[in-house]
Amino acid sequence: MMRELTVLDRTPAVCCSPLAATAMSDEDAETTAAVFKALADPGRVRIMNLLANADAPVCVCDLTPELGLSQPTVSFHLKKLVQAGLLEREQRGVWAFYSVNREVLERLGTIFELEGAQGGGVT
Repeated sequence: MMRELTVLDRTPAVCCSPLAATAMSDEDAETTAAVFKALADPGRVRIMNLLANADAPVCVCDLTPELGLSQPTVSFHLKKLVQAGLLEREQRGVWAFYSVNREVLERLGTIFELEGAQGGGVT
């Protein structure tokens, strides 16, 4: 048995208030989307967490046992994070050491700032 939905009010919805912040450029949106795409894997998120809490650059050989992933898999994830600009890579002989690009993380943190937002929070 189908029930009919009764519409109580047919007046059009009031439009939302104008945006308080200036719009993001197309280029910034593309770059930011690439960063979020790079972070769309749980292994990469774990790598970012480990490196963000490290006191010094970390070798891939130290990440592999911590993550429980193979060295080629960890290297693949690291490459994606470097390409997205989230990590910096330093070559020391045959070993590569990785660290978080703090400047990119700080800029990333400003994407959802609530400056000028009405009501002081997100609903």
